Amino acid sequence: MSTMQIFLFLIIPTAILGIVAQARVQGAYKKWSRVGSRSRITGREAALYVLQKAGITDVEITATRGMLTDHYDPKNKRLVLSEANYHGHSLAALGVAAHEAGHAVQHATGYSMLKLRMSLVPVTMIASQLLPFIIIGGFFFGMLGLIKLGVLVYLVLTIFQLITLPVEFDASRRAKVELVSTGILQQDEMEGVNDTLNAAALTYVAAFVSSLANLLYMLALARRD
Repeated sequence: MSTMQIFLFLIIPTAILGIVAQARVQGAYKKWSRVGSRSRITGREAALYVLQKAGITDVEITATRGMLTDHYDPKNKRLVLSEANYHGHSLAALGVAAHEAGHAVQHATGYSMLKLRMSLVPVTMIASQLLPFIIIGGFFFGMLGLIKLGVLVYLVLTIFQLITLPVEFDASRRAKVELVSTGILQQDEMEGVNDTLNAAALTYVAAFVSSLANLLYMLALARRD
């Protein structure tokens, strides 16, 4: 199999998967952001309730600009919600807010996979910074050294993405349980939360598959050289 055939077989399908995953999460979020919850509780309030139930009092909840820019910062113990989810009371907003609160609960309880992911962040950042040089030098100029380095870079990224999967899945599981157990949402409202969070989960799966495909491609290039 030629290098081009390997590229077409590995990289193109994963790129399409990534596009589909992004379209899926944006579509689900857009759909359910139009459906308000009966409780009229905002995303900030939902996240706060989840934290309080877990006995967490040292996590700051803040708002930021952008769409789906929500994240939990374990270093500073800060739960950051996009403005739409911070102030909004839609099913999508509550699902995303509770998901990020789930990460804070993971952090507070010492969830092993989150601790492992956090420990890999420094080396993953270095690998990400090297990635542009790998792509330019390895793919277009066929520089053997960069191809071998590319294998290492994508190995780090693939491991990180693999560890990210259980972290994200667990946060979504916690979110779904807590939204109902706290009375924020009724069971018949969970369709919107499930659809939104399941779509988001697909993006993490796509990221892992993409990293794995690139790792296999770099290994194929390295073996040919």
